[in-house]
Amino acid sequence: MRKLVSCFAPFLLLLSVSHAAAPYRLLNHLTARNSNNYLTRQELWFNQTLDHFSPYDHRQFAQRYYEFLDHFMLPDGPIFLKLCGESACNGIANDYVSVLAKKFGAAVVSLEHRYYGKSSPFNSLTTENLKYLSSKQALFDLAVFRQYYQESLNAKLNRSNVENTWFVFGVSYSGALSAWFRLKFPHLTCGSLASSAVVQAVYNFTQFDQQIGVSAGPECKAALQEVNQLVEQRLAKNSKEVKDLFGAAELNIDADFLYFLADAAAIAFQYGNPDRLCSPLLQAKNNGQDLVDAYATYVKDYYVGTFGVSVQTYSQKHLKNTALNGDSSDRLWWFQVCTEVAYFQVAPSNDSVRSSKVDTRYHLDLCKNVFGEGIYPDVTGTNIYYGGTNIAGSKIIFTNGSQDPWRHASKQTSSPDMPSYTITCHNCGHGTDLRGCPQAPLVPEGDAKNCSSPDAVHKVRQQIIENIDLWLSECQAKSRNSL
Repeated sequence: MRKLVSCFAPFLLLLSVSHAAAPYRLLNHLTARNSNNYLTRQELWFNQTLDHFSPYDHRQFAQRYYEFLDHFMLPDGPIFLKLCGESACNGIANDYVSVLAKKFGAAVVSLEHRYYGKSSPFNSLTTENLKYLSSKQALFDLAVFRQYYQESLNAKLNRSNVENTWFVFGVSYSGALSAWFRLKFPHLTCGSLASSAVVQAVYNFTQFDQQIGVSAGPECKAALQEVNQLVEQRLAKNSKEVKDLFGAAELNIDADFLYFLADAAAIAFQYGNPDRLCSPLLQAKNNGQDLVDAYATYVKDYYVGTFGVSVQTYSQKHLKNTALNGDSSDRLWWFQVCTEVAYFQVAPSNDSVRSSKVDTRYHLDLCKNVFGEGIYPDVTGTNIYYGGTNIAGSKIIFTNGSQDPWRHASKQTSSPDMPSYTITCHNCGHGTDLRGCPQAPLVPEGDAKNCSSPDAVHKVRQQIIENIDLWLSECQAKSRNSL
């Protein structure tokens, strides 16, 4: 493997410009907030097959992707395929993958998920037009793109039938895609990092709420439960007044409003900011102040203000909008929820942190109201197809944060050739290994210095590096022996 030298600079310029990609609703909400937090935002395009499972349908659509080549060691450096998930992919974010790319001399390429962002096959997002939106289709998109990019690279290097070593990265839903891609297309990649990967579809996801209670601790949990009781009482008396207090008057359905409040609490633990929620709540309680007022301040200042969540995300009227626009991701992700993975975050039968009105019937009614009759999550089919937490792949690294409620949909026990690591600290949440903590606003370059236990993050990162190094070496050796 040879380090890139200046004589290749003209080639790299050509390569970069010559090609024709939440809590529940916010499974992976975080994106880089400005151009300084991206390695690149230069859009590239190629023509993708619409339906990979039909031999007769030859329709295509333009799919967006990105590449970053500053660390690429020509000609045989590895290629890191960084997967985009359930939102617009506006570039390659500058997180810990960039550190790994520099260490291993890798190119980084990233493909936008079909339908999201600018990669929509249709101008209208009717339920009928969404039938090609699935993780299965998305995996084939990745396989086709991987082959396309490798062939393009070979053409530019004036060679044929040569394969660089590929490694796949993803966080959250894209973390699941990363694991599933390795499972379904092991010949196309040398390994996978599946960070906070939600590989287990869950119909009634009560463990999510239970983890919120554990992460909050007894006092904060009790305060959140008291907030819920008080809010429900005030909703019964004057729903407009209490919704106005939270700046959520547009949420006409009470259960939508209660879901909004539940997600606002969950996000603090999911992304490593528990003290932003618990400290003001406990202070208000100890001072005899109005807990609902204190929670409303947190929701408006942090969840909506700092974190940037739009209240309309929770409006079923908004979710029914079939127009293709910048707010389409909410409808698109709900379609995947309502057809494939569920993750219905229902309140447990007792000791719940969220309102009991957020139940299974609420979710099923939402799916029907937004998408029409006959829409139901095939959780059993999804878990049979991918294996759930019994996934039978190889060379997949699973990582999770100890405080992240989504970890209960991930693989948390190691098995041969599929190591699993849990990063344990007070503010270790979703994707901590790649993003650091806390994560609002997003910390560029995956900085771990603000984690309450940076050593825990560094230890897991070292294990990630060792596995990547081993698997890339094995892949390269196998490639040499086949020549």
